[in-house]
Amino acid sequence: MQNIDLILIITTAFLGSFGHCLGMCGGIVVAYSSSKVDAKSSTTQQTLSHLAYNFGRVTTYALIGALFGLLAQALAFTPTTKGVLFLLTGLLMLLAGLSLLGKLNFLNRLEVSLSKYAWYQKTFKALLSSKSLGSFYLLGLLNGIIPCGLVYSFAIMAASTASPLWGAVVMASFGLATIPALFMLGFMTKFLQKGSLRGGMMKLAALLVVAYGIFTIYKGYNFVAHPNAMQEMMDEMRESPKSGKCGGMKCAPGKCG
Repeated sequence: MQNIDLILIITTAFLGSFGHCLGMCGGIVVAYSSSKVDAKSSTTQQTLSHLAYNFGRVTTYALIGALFGLLAQALAFTPTTKGVLFLLTGLLMLLAGLSLLGKLNFLNRLEVSLSKYAWYQKTFKALLSSKSLGSFYLLGLLNGIIPCGLVYSFAIMAASTASPLWGAVVMASFGLATIPALFMLGFMTKFLQKGSLRGGMMKLAALLVVAYGIFTIYKGYNFVAHPNAMQEMMDEMRESPKSGKCGGMKCAPGKCG
């Protein structure tokens, strides 16, 4: 995975968090903030509580990313199958982006409410009644499994890496990039929930998902059309740090930037 991919992922997640996450998870943040966070406690304690909740979400997302990356890795065992995987994930990203723009109901049909299940209600209430730091983290873990269109989009991106490690990195980056919006929610609720602001950021995030999907489809086409050339290029990229080459040219040890 290249640095440009991570920059795009973090940017998309950050914008999407203001447009989508505030609507999906804002109610949970407000609920636990009013019932679990003691207004009389120190700023440090309140900050740690919010961070514990958010890092719980990030943990769940990272595990989801690792799982999707592992499943994709099992399928991408040749350059051609890797290309087919890229084509499929790129198409799914394209559909996800159009769905986030409101052009399709693709993601809405996949979202299933967990609140109707007794085990979820029981666990949520138990965690909401506790004020221990661990309960905030566990609540974040629970929140992370809530079906969400934006999470699906990034899970598809994680699958496109065909690697459990990079899949986890993609989803962890997504989770970390959504923290600022949810962290600030308690301080700027009315401002952050303005329809025009959220709508604009959501459109930008959706357009980036569409762009990333098109780029992934293009990569998939290259793998299918030129499997040997793409495999050689990937092998060279993996070997260049070990062989002491900089951009195809030999250089002195320790001089490769």
